[in-house]
Amino acid sequence: MASVRNKINPLLCNLPYVLTWRRFGFRTICSGRLGFAPSTSPSMADTDTPVAGTKVLETFAEEFEIGSRKITLETGKIARFANGSVILAMEETKVLSTVASSKGDAIRDFLPLTVDYQEKQFAQSVIPTTYMRREGAPKERELLCGRLIDRPIRPLFPPGFYHEVQVMASVLSSDGKQDPDILAANASSAALMLSDIPWGGPIGVIRIGRISGQFVVNPSMEELSISDLNLVYACTRDKTLMIDVQAREISEKDLEAALRLAHPEAVKYLDPQIRLAVKAGKQKKEYKLSMVSEKTFEKIQNLAKEPIEAVFTDPTYGKFERGEALEKITQDVKRALEEEGDEEGLKILPKTVDTVRKQVVRRRIISEGLRVDGRCLDEVRPLYCEAGNLPVLHGSAIFSRGDTQVLCTVTLGAPGDAQRLDSLVGPSSKRFMLHYSFPPFCTNEVGKRTGLNRREVGHGTLAEKALLAVLPPEDDFPYAVRINSEVMASDGSTSMATVCGGSMALMDSGIPVREHVAGLSMGLVSEVDPSTGEIKDYRLLTDILVRTVVSIFLNGLEDHLGDMDFKIAGTRNGVTAIQLDIKPAGIPLDIVCESLDPALKGRLQILEHMEREINAPRIQDNIYSPRLVTSKYSNDALRRLIGPVGALKRKIEDETGARISVSDGTLTIIAKNQSVMEKVQEKVDFIIGREIEIGGVYKGIVVSVKEYGAFVEFNGGQQGLLHISELSHDPVSRVSDVVSVGQQLSLMCIGQDVRGNINLSLKATLPRPKSKTDISVDEPVAPTSQEVNVWAAIEDVSNELENQGATVGPETNDSTLKSATPAVLIRSAAECDEEEKSDALNLKGDNGSQSASKSEKKTRILSSLSESGFSSRSAKKSKRSKDAILDLISDDESEQKHTPVGLHSQIGSDKDDATPETPMSANKLKLGMRVTAKVHQIRALGLVLDLGGGIRGMYRFEPGMKRDFEVGDELRVKCSSFSTKGIPVLSLVKEE
Repeated sequence: MASVRNKINPLLCNLPYVLTWRRFGFRTICSGRLGFAPSTSPSMADTDTPVAGTKVLETFAEEFEIGSRKITLETGKIARFANGSVILAMEETKVLSTVASSKGDAIRDFLPLTVDYQEKQFAQSVIPTTYMRREGAPKERELLCGRLIDRPIRPLFPPGFYHEVQVMASVLSSDGKQDPDILAANASSAALMLSDIPWGGPIGVIRIGRISGQFVVNPSMEELSISDLNLVYACTRDKTLMIDVQAREISEKDLEAALRLAHPEAVKYLDPQIRLAVKAGKQKKEYKLSMVSEKTFEKIQNLAKEPIEAVFTDPTYGKFERGEALEKITQDVKRALEEEGDEEGLKILPKTVDTVRKQVVRRRIISEGLRVDGRCLDEVRPLYCEAGNLPVLHGSAIFSRGDTQVLCTVTLGAPGDAQRLDSLVGPSSKRFMLHYSFPPFCTNEVGKRTGLNRREVGHGTLAEKALLAVLPPEDDFPYAVRINSEVMASDGSTSMATVCGGSMALMDSGIPVREHVAGLSMGLVSEVDPSTGEIKDYRLLTDILVRTVVSIFLNGLEDHLGDMDFKIAGTRNGVTAIQLDIKPAGIPLDIVCESLDPALKGRLQILEHMEREINAPRIQDNIYSPRLVTSKYSNDALRRLIGPVGALKRKIEDETGARISVSDGTLTIIAKNQSVMEKVQEKVDFIIGREIEIGGVYKGIVVSVKEYGAFVEFNGGQQGLLHISELSHDPVSRVSDVVSVGQQLSLMCIGQDVRGNINLSLKATLPRPKSKTDISVDEPVAPTSQEVNVWAAIEDVSNELENQGATVGPETNDSTLKSATPAVLIRSAAECDEEEKSDALNLKGDNGSQSASKSEKKTRILSSLSESGFSSRSAKKSKRSKDAILDLISDDESEQKHTPVGLHSQIGSDKDDATPETPMSANKLKLGMRVTAKVHQIRALGLVLDLGGGIRGMYRFEPGMKRDFEVGDELRVKCSSFSTKGIPVLSLVKEE
């Protein structure tokens, strides 16, 4: 290796030891300081190979404790070339913050401060899931954390310091227990203190939570998830710099208590930063400040002051008229300076004219109590509210306050539409999103639409925090919700107008929000003592006119000319969101707390107007209302629906436009209206089916046709029987006349027999045929899902023909088909023959066995019903059905006591006829049996026949037949079928 190095650079290798740095005992420069190596030096006489020395990194650290959390500030180990660098650690979460400043003297009239916050996935030992496996553009959270750092440090740079400054905060490691945003803000403050950049820090930033009414300092992420307050507070030793609040309707009194607790806790960050700066800080550099000479300022002030006062004292000026008048004044002053040849004045003209405007407006507000637009200090601008202006959308609203106008729309989506969050801490997704858009036309300007804008993200997040407090829990309302706020015109606090418009749009969409949320901006105009820097006098302004653009002619408004922009949103019960930004180097906390009361009064005025427009969530029953259905399926069924690599699921979504979400055995379908939902459900039912319910209508395909009916495949492969009696309201002689193999039908599930076969009905889905009267003999009424009717009670048979015309639909119940029983118990021929043999044996016995006790008969009947599935019914309906049957038995026995021999056959040789020895009963009557019956009643469409033994049946007149019947006539009839209520349907037997 030595020979290789000699060939590469022989001069370096042959350099005498006496000429090296190590000969003099110097070591590497670290942290801007020159250190000395140990006195013992390696012997170079014995070898030609130089030995690498040990690099010593001089580090400085400060340790302290806040809110039971140990915090460490460290510098000197990494990022040594940065103007200032600090690592702040809380437990295992560490954040590096660095500061750098440009050296040039570019001509500008503003501070180009850039704050970048970055969370890379290596901080939690994870490889990014992107295609390139690396982090992409800044995410929303990174932009918001950058704003959180920028807002408190920007006011502390000295006036006239316009050099470019960049602050970069990077998360080195995260244990998921602490939010790194607070650590990054404090680390940035410490880095600025170590740098040579002039800055009026340090600052302290603290987070306060509240759990069960108790405030918590520096809460962990787990504690923050159950807290009803998330307060971030930044301050200097005696003044407030920034406030950011998300709360669940906290009262103004409790909020003030939290602010007063946060200030002394945040101050604890200051002394460690000062001690670290004393140890390792750099000497502050003399940067060139862009200051205006008093002579030039007075010249421009004399030229512009009176015209500016005339513009601001005229309340008839609108936004753009005022801007044009101020621009004209600037041009007049410019021409005067050009005539004089004042180059210095021309360079600083825009900034100086803006300063004159600020003096005029502030003096007028403090001395006269008059505002730019002529309002009183606590007056809210005129309001306009309209909900539901776009009825095709899920929800919409327009909110106007003065000239500010915002259009808000609500879109509901499936749970799978929730936004996925790829952050180091916090939840992995959020179901409520609010996207704020500020197009150039809202200020009559020309501009380019780009990607994520820090201002738009910040304003949208503030409104999102404000509305999140009133949304229903996810268990009660599983929709994903997106609000779009489109600013139509801007002349003051469009973010608070978004809160108001978004609240109305949520109610218009039918979301069960608890109550309205409204917001407005409070402003501050103060007069400061130049000698002490203390505020001598101040005025609080309600509903300020906010500067929205950087155009010269629109700068003279209350936000730009004032000291504070204090946005407060909430309900009647309390505050839900706050954002405080200031322009001077801090304001007293007492003034901040004082502004809470006028903000509440203004908020209540706005809420009254909103409630007059819409005061409760709408009941969404129109065709445009979204639909959401959640069903439970097995994992195998869901796999069939998803298909290979989700292809089948995507195909259904593409064809219908609906969204399908699958999660843990749950299928969620969301459609924009009812027609789309029906299409999706039809496709899902065809693939995997759904839970079968009695009374439910299903689409199926006929797979086979038999003499007694047809078998239909439906509900994802299940089969059911469509009996011949359920094909049509009219008699059907052959099944093939109505249905054929391969035909698609819409069928209703009417029950399940004792063997578990599913019974279907076609006629239950068809319209009822019209008749001249309301009486119908054989009405196809689907059986109820809970009651069991073996036969109708005796007293009800006489009215059966008349009652069949009534419309009786199937009861839909939550019980499954397993608990359903047949409405009519029909035995097979073999079962009936066996029963007859048993009865014949009983007839040969003594009278005691023939006349069994009433209790024994009841026991037999109830036992038979239990075997048929009667016991699976609910207790209440089961008891009612049993009582009806027992009453039937009692009536039967009473009838037999007076008529010992029931209806008997005229042809004893026919095995299907009733015999004289066998009394007629419900258990003995079967299909095809011939009996002799007496006319009990004559109806318009048929006869009520007495079969004996308390049994009555019905006979319907045939077209063209003679109807010369009289009560008491005997007729030879045959049992041809049974009605859905168990009533025998009879037909006449022609005499041979």
